[in-house]
Amino acid sequence: MNIIIVGAGEIGTHIALSLAAENHSIVVIEAEDSVAQELNNRIDARVMVADGTSISVLIEAGVAECDILYSLTSDNNINLVSASVAKKLGAKRTLCRVHPGIQRESLFLDIEDHFGIDYLFSSERLAAVELAKYVRNPKSSMVEEIARGYVEVQQVTIPADSKYCGQALSDLDFPARVRIGAITRGKETLVPSADEILMTDDLVTLFGDPAKLHETVLKMQNRSSKDQKSNIVIFGGGEYGFSLAQTLESWNCRIRIFEEDPARCQELSDKLGNVTILNADATSIAEMREEQIGEADFFIAVTNVDEDNVMTCLQAHSLGTKYCLPLIHRADYADAMTGFGERMGILAAVSPREATRKDLARYITSDRFHLVQTLAGVELIESIVTDESKIIGSLVREVEWPKDCVLVGLLHGVRGQVPAADDKIEKDDSLYALVKPKAKREFLKLVAP
Repeated sequence: MNIIIVGAGEIGTHIALSLAAENHSIVVIEAEDSVAQELNNRIDARVMVADGTSISVLIEAGVAECDILYSLTSDNNINLVSASVAKKLGAKRTLCRVHPGIQRESLFLDIEDHFGIDYLFSSERLAAVELAKYVRNPKSSMVEEIARGYVEVQQVTIPADSKYCGQALSDLDFPARVRIGAITRGKETLVPSADEILMTDDLVTLFGDPAKLHETVLKMQNRSSKDQKSNIVIFGGGEYGFSLAQTLESWNCRIRIFEEDPARCQELSDKLGNVTILNADATSIAEMREEQIGEADFFIAVTNVDEDNVMTCLQAHSLGTKYCLPLIHRADYADAMTGFGERMGILAAVSPREATRKDLARYITSDRFHLVQTLAGVELIESIVTDESKIIGSLVREVEWPKDCVLVGLLHGVRGQVPAADDKIEKDDSLYALVKPKAKREFLKLVAP
């Protein structure tokens, strides 16, 4: 694919190196000469020292033949202008990074539509979503987000005493838009029909709205949400901490934020009504003991200093905290910490760079679909409804979907959900489906012929 990246900061460099390793044709536009030179020494790609908002620069970079343009600087205005101009100049798809405050304002104005941008995101928000899924589901076998976080995927094992054992899927008292997409039973994985019976030790893959899915999983495991009020401590009241607190605020949990800056503490108090803000330093073991950090279920360190995040998590674990989650900006360090951190009491480490790369990876495909996740015997794929598709304008229940294929997500514009029978399928909708290999071709014939 032909890809232009505007901005070679932490996020831009990480994504540029990742895409170059996959043999895509990359052009990077970076305004700072020293930053551009550093990347040029590390990457087999064209690096331009120039203004990414300039029409002539974008034309020289090949914007008319560009499959994707990423605007990834730390400046909202540069990103919005470069993505908007690039779209007008012929870029097929433009993805724009913004400050999370801008993303929150899109509730009042459709910024994507206003600027003609295909996808607006913030790395802080993506990292917060990644951290939150560990908080909500620390014991699940797998948790992922699809359809821009509106649909969550979880895998759980059915215990012998579950009330759902022996029931057909059609008889389950699940909330609306929560469904089982696959069942792994022994060495076999099924894409089940409505008549399939749940059995003890089945590994089920569920899809649904995160809040509804959380309650469903608790019921399947004979746990009550009344007993699940988590005690959560967040170290760092910057944008990562604020976005995480906002994400978790509506859940059944008690949240405290440690923040050293008194002015920032006041801002957080004004914006987060159900969160306790402490003007304190979590790097101090004395203050951690005073605030009884050892009794917390989760300690999540999200400052801008990786070393502080790791060390405070280790301190919290030594005091008795059940689960610790550090934010680590370097993706390779985060991978290492996730792989070996369990013995040190770290549940997982999250990198904003990697969370962003993973979210944007679904746009990198020259095929008719994007492989979201490979499970045992099935694939979770995303495909965009093209203008040649015969299912445009059809209701979900009117389409004859292939055997061994189940529709689990529908993204229309900026809103996503698990599809219901009466949802209409429109051009450019993203459809997510669990398919067995033989069903994939038939599914793609319907969606993207």
